[in-house]
Amino acid sequence: MHDKEGRLIVISGPSGTGKGTVIARLMERCHEIVFSVSATTRKPREGEKEGVSYYFITHERFREMIQQDEFLEYAEYVGEFYGTPKAPIYECIRNGKDVLLDIEVKGARQVMDKEPKALTIFMVPPDMQELERRLRGRGTDSEEKCAARLERAISELDERVHYGNVIINDTVERAVDEILSILEKE
Repeated sequence: MHDKEGRLIVISGPSGTGKGTVIARLMERCHEIVFSVSATTRKPREGEKEGVSYYFITHERFREMIQQDEFLEYAEYVGEFYGTPKAPIYECIRNGKDVLLDIEVKGARQVMDKEPKALTIFMVPPDMQELERRLRGRGTDSEEKCAARLERAISELDERVHYGNVIINDTVERAVDEILSILEKE
């Protein structure tokens, strides 16, 4: 048993706000934080690795995990499922480690309901034009999926009022500095 329990840190925001890029840089600068690996039913994007970026599983396996209450949170997003397996999270926290979750808005609300002490950060783009440029610039989604992501992002921006902290991702380094400042204060 450790003297101090770790913290649960949730970073969320609409698709295309640059969460993945900011979190990767944050993890390079702050090695004490453990990154929670989510499970998803979507196909891997170029460069993503099994067990590092996500656990890529079938829809059937995902449904089994829901039935067995193995997720801290889960959601369906544009036809795919995403979820956070809870056992590794709680083990790290019990062992005094801070755990970072990169999750979408509905999943973050589930975590806030179950873990009200979680430190929550909502990331927003500098403006809607930049968000659209980032989403289309990925080149990984069809026009239909891009349009769905953009439409959903607009509605998700209203969710920021439920978070303890909101940061604008205008530059990666500034966003990381702001997150580190929030972590030091809390």
